[in-house]
Amino acid sequence: MNKTILIIEDEEEILYTLRDFLEIEGYQVLTALNGFEAIQLLEKSVMPNLILLDMKMPIMNGWEFAAAFLAKYDHQCPIVITTAAGDAAQRAKDINANDWISKPFDLDTLLEKIKQNEL
Repeated sequence: MNKTILIIEDEEEILYTLRDFLEIEGYQVLTALNGFEAIQLLEKSVMPNLILLDMKMPIMNGWEFAAAFLAKYDHQCPIVITTAAGDAAQRAKDINANDWISKPFDLDTLLEKIKQNEL
């Protein structure tokens, strides 16, 4: 069975590029444009093997999503944050994420991070 990744990203170009790349790599991909959409999606789908989480988004940002996700699901799924912020490691620590990757990143580096962290 294919592993599932949930991408939460408000920049559609990045979201769809990542989705297409990961599908080619054999993953099943779920997408959400913000944390609120992601929480709704999780309520009616299978728990993914990994979540790629952007931090700065409208409606529900990465911090708010992480708090809601951990309150409801605890650590059932690893979270890797994707951020352009210079303090990515600190942001990951702040929300108890498993790992982080700084934007811009190349797809091979992203794939390595996914393989290191997925369930």
